[in-house]
Amino acid sequence: MQFRLSPTARQTFLIAIITVIAYGLLLPLTGFYWDDWPFAWIAKFLGPAEFIPAFMPFRPFLGPIFYFTTSLVPPVPLYWQIFALIIRFLIGIAAWWMFNQILPTRKTLAFFAALLMLVFPGYSQHWVAYTHINQELIPFLFYLLSFGYTFKALRTQTRTDTVIALLLQICGIFPTEYFFGIEGIRFLLLFTILQGSLTERFARSFKLWLPYLFIWILNAAWLFYYYKFGPYESYEVTATQSPDFMYFLVQALDALWKAGFYIWTQILVLTFSTLPAPASLLTLGLIALSFIFLIRILLHSAPPEVTDNTFAISLLISSIFAILLGRLPSLAAGLPLTLQSSFDRFMISMMFGACMFVIGLLELLVKNHRTRVIIFSALIALGIGQQFFNANIFRRDWQRQGDIYWQMAWRIPALEKNTVLLAYEIPIDYETDLSFTAPINWMYAPDYTRSDLPYILLYTKRRLGGFTIPSLEKDVQINYPYRTVNFSSSTSNALTLYMPEHGCLRVFDPARGDLTIYSHLPEEITNAIPISDPARIITDAPQPAQPMFFAEPKPEWCYFYAKAGLANQQGDFETSARLGDEVFASGFKPEDAREWLVFVEAYAMNGEFDQASKASESALEMDEKTLKAVCTVWEQIQAKAPAGSENAINSARLKLGCNP
Repeated sequence: MQFRLSPTARQTFLIAIITVIAYGLLLPLTGFYWDDWPFAWIAKFLGPAEFIPAFMPFRPFLGPIFYFTTSLVPPVPLYWQIFALIIRFLIGIAAWWMFNQILPTRKTLAFFAALLMLVFPGYSQHWVAYTHINQELIPFLFYLLSFGYTFKALRTQTRTDTVIALLLQICGIFPTEYFFGIEGIRFLLLFTILQGSLTERFARSFKLWLPYLFIWILNAAWLFYYYKFGPYESYEVTATQSPDFMYFLVQALDALWKAGFYIWTQILVLTFSTLPAPASLLTLGLIALSFIFLIRILLHSAPPEVTDNTFAISLLISSIFAILLGRLPSLAAGLPLTLQSSFDRFMISMMFGACMFVIGLLELLVKNHRTRVIIFSALIALGIGQQFFNANIFRRDWQRQGDIYWQMAWRIPALEKNTVLLAYEIPIDYETDLSFTAPINWMYAPDYTRSDLPYILLYTKRRLGGFTIPSLEKDVQINYPYRTVNFSSSTSNALTLYMPEHGCLRVFDPARGDLTIYSHLPEEITNAIPISDPARIITDAPQPAQPMFFAEPKPEWCYFYAKAGLANQQGDFETSARLGDEVFASGFKPEDAREWLVFVEAYAMNGEFDQASKASESALEMDEKTLKAVCTVWEQIQAKAPAGSENAINSARLKLGCNP
């Protein structure tokens, strides 16, 4: 007996395959990003129930969603990426079911629309799973189902379906303001689908929409109260300019261009501009294979349908308004719609309108069924490629995070409590100083129980001169509410770090001349060097810090640099000189010439002046502008070196070109 899947089962299976190809190929290599870290830290150390008070000052109806999901899924990156994949699949299924309710006689078009929504290329934040699955995708799932039940109720004429639609609307609109604008899409779709004169359609659409409008008005009143008079704590979002008609017009056209056109082919711009990079070649290959696969499947499984110009024009007009309604909340907050950044999360509220726009455009312009299937297959394949491209960006970010955390663990095995870690910024795309604060506390306080937060990382680039870091004088109080716990310390308990874009993590020590050596850096960080206190590093910790979720990488330059810096701090120059020997033997070299200076100090203080000169020359060969820094280190050596080494030091300084 031959086993054959039903058409519905085959289409469900295709949605699952596309979900895995678009979002799952690099899944084991991705992790936590952005606000994922604070949320995961809360779940780990304070428990899921903590999300209820944690969200009270921001989005109080979002807390229960976090409570429910974090009670089910442990704070482990792999688990959350798998959970995100499941939610994506459910969104694809929900979108398919919804479009079938909206277009009950257009099964092929409904399926294509669902596939477009599944791989929607304008939204790149899927891998920030802990944050965006809870904050956006789950409420969006509720909204899709709410729309579906509204149109199901048109056919069944049952109150039950309407009540379910209203309850799902509440679950979709109250947790987050992202979807405040898209409620108008329900009315637009009703007006598009219903038959009769314009007046009859409008009257009937408005009557059907009235209970949903009532909930929308309640939500609007709640938001107005909460943001203006309630306990809302501002994220300090401000518009970049005073809004006027031209501003709104430009922003509207920008949203229409990006959501309606550009995002669908954006991946071609990104890949062709970075050829022959391996990631771009792999992405283009995946697009080609996906296109071939989809053509073969869809040409045989998607029956032709009669097109309707009137319907297409109505859908296009509705979709334009839908895109603009989706842009409304982020525009009202003065936030930009920047693609390939954290700001493209606002695209999720334009996803519905963007997919409607494509459907309407192809319905109007392309009448040949085979041609339509080819175009839809190409767009879906491009969406798959875009999401794979995005996944690779997050893979690199996760790898970079692991490098940073391990360098920190090597250089700072343990840390005194109440330490303020100051950095200009850490050059990484999807983490901020407060994002890093959570894993730093996880590393250095693995046995934390509710109390004041032991550590905080702050960027002087952003926060110096503001409420958080008023100044860099001694004994300036630093207090920061980190969700439901507080950090309290002062600038007298500071440790200043520097993480260059190309190079290794370093700990600044004013006693080693770092203010002169790194005088080329921005003053927001050099001004923090004098208050840096490396003595806050616990060098003999019985249990050194271990980064979570990352295997220790094999030793390369930054490993030896960090370990030598720690040994120098302990006065163990014999160990750091031995590390220098391993560096020279292995051929490792730094990206920043100043990183040689740790071995200059090590060799010289260990009495190996020839090797110290060799390390100095290596720095100067890389960058002759480091002469001042090299000479500063030799001055420090001269001040600390044991008696009897003056001649060797002076000889080395003269040979290098330092002033006597």
